[in-house]
Amino acid sequence: MQRFVVWWNTHQIALYLAAMIIGGLVGVLAPGTAPTLTAATNPVLALLLFATFLGVPLVEIGRSLTDVRFLRVVLLVNFAFVPLLVWVLSRFVADDRGLLIGVLLVLLTPSVDYVVVFTGLAGGAKARLLGATPLLMLLQILLLPAYLWLFAGGDAVEHIEIGPFIEAFVVIIVLPLIAAAAVQSVARRQQVGRAIEQAMAGATVPLMMLTLAVVIGSQIAAVGGEVLTLLRVIPLYVVFLMVMLVAGLAASRLGRLDAPESRAVIFSGATRNSLVVLPLALALPADLSIAPLAVVTQTLVELLGMVVFVRLVPKVAPDR
Repeated sequence: MQRFVVWWNTHQIALYLAAMIIGGLVGVLAPGTAPTLTAATNPVLALLLFATFLGVPLVEIGRSLTDVRFLRVVLLVNFAFVPLLVWVLSRFVADDRGLLIGVLLVLLTPSVDYVVVFTGLAGGAKARLLGATPLLMLLQILLLPAYLWLFAGGDAVEHIEIGPFIEAFVVIIVLPLIAAAAVQSVARRQQVGRAIEQAMAGATVPLMMLTLAVVIGSQIAAVGGEVLTLLRVIPLYVVFLMVMLVAGLAASRLGRLDAPESRAVIFSGATRNSLVVLPLALALPADLSIAPLAVVTQTLVELLGMVVFVRLVPKVAPDR
């Protein structure tokens, strides 16, 4: 078994791309599977994060909450610089209300789920980022209505509910974290706990592959049906990733962060909370039906970007 673990860890980027292609083919060739795959998204993501959390000593999470310098940089990047960038980018679709709200919903909300996984894959400070997730979640809940009101007008706020945020945070973050803490506690005393830790550590790459395939397979058919309209937002999402790579690196250097912390800041700024805000977009009125597809399109672009970032970020933020 150890041979397989070493092999897929060595070839993880190619395997992630293969998983995305397979998920896309399933979604296109068997569109009837979309509801099942959509229902499986949160459980699969929760399992992936459970495996990730098992590899993070909980004492490190506690310490991260006292790292004011790291938290300050992460919060400034996500809630000061990102809104300015999003306002500029959103002007290119301001004539289409559905696209505008979809772009705003997804780009204004920093990721609190698989960002931890990608950060870890790139050698970033995943424990510090995990410690920051409750604050990132709370601030986006509080600030998203204000940003929507400023950028899209008061009527855009009327349809926003915090329920999906809370539900996703509990299912994707809180429950896997509690489960990981329980296993870590057992592992200190019993072999069965250590066996679970080892098994889940070895399963991280297959679980990431499964997550990528499920997410893309569940949404690709819907995106394909509006591809001509959605072509307008793809360049915006690509530019967002490119700018956030540079901005995250610059902010980290100004904040005098070390290499792992810098990588965590870059991933936090570049990845968005698409799987959490998608229920918000789906709850919008019928005349804004393009908004959830704009959110899903960002997910597809971002996942491709993250496969590149896992290799690129360690090079632009090398160990000193």
